[in-house]
Amino acid sequence: MTARIRAVFEDAGVRGWLHAVALDAPDSTIAVDADDVVPMASVYKLPLLAGFCRLVDLGEVDPRERLTLDPSTRTAGPTGLSLFADPVTLSLRDLAVSMMTVSDNASADALLHVVGLPRLAELLKSFGLQRTWVRRGAAGQLRHLQRQTGVDSPDAALAVLADNDRTDPAGVYDAANASASTTRDMTSLLRRLWAGDLLSPEQTAFVLATMRRQVFLHRLASGFPHDAVRIAGKTGTYGALRHEVGVVTLPDNAAFAVAIFTQAARGDLRQPRVDKAIGEAARIAVDLLR
Repeated sequence: MTARIRAVFEDAGVRGWLHAVALDAPDSTIAVDADDVVPMASVYKLPLLAGFCRLVDLGEVDPRERLTLDPSTRTAGPTGLSLFADPVTLSLRDLAVSMMTVSDNASADALLHVVGLPRLAELLKSFGLQRTWVRRGAAGQLRHLQRQTGVDSPDAALAVLADNDRTDPAGVYDAANASASTTRDMTSLLRRLWAGDLLSPEQTAFVLATMRRQVFLHRLASGFPHDAVRIAGKTGTYGALRHEVGVVTLPDNAAFAVAIFTQAARGDLRQPRVDKAIGEAARIAVDLLR
């Protein structure tokens, strides 16, 4: 049943991991090495969002609390507040929106500081995610990569990963030392979020609405090029890793949680064949589940 999906990954030159499940029939699944633990890249922002929203429900954080992020200390990145030249003040819930919709590293690190790594670990276990962990945020990951590559800036460290003429540093894609998960854990989280099992109705609605506003349409959404198909997702990109997890809702309201992780043989910054393969694999999985 999965031969077509594996062929898509092979044709794109990637190692691929996939899990898909129909939200109204959780026993109906498609799996390709779905229990392998893989570095999540920015997909870690989804469990962070879920953890933050649980703390809102518990009254441990106020989503309207405002934080000021200064350019001298906030995390670097290619999108969102990471690019701004001046101090910016936002509420925690608006930081969460920026983190998810444009994968804003600065917002994610600020939110992770509020939640805390030990508290987030407790929350992920309470969600039933036994093979998912968040080791560090974006800034911590960039510092870790600098140590691995022996260079003096985040940009130089990322350039090492993108240089196909250089050997990747040992352990750079080692899940044990990274924020990591399985595709099965990610669809479990998505399914429980959509079912309202983990959060209050208010926070559930916030998560779903925020994920539906993600601006990136080049991966999962590329397999469903129709306005009538709704995609709520979160991408992840780091070196040779290209991921996306999300929920695909068809015009008849049938909905499917899909998680796809990939690792390419090359580290180029732009890999449209890999992005397209993620969408194609998702479409095949959904077709098989219908």
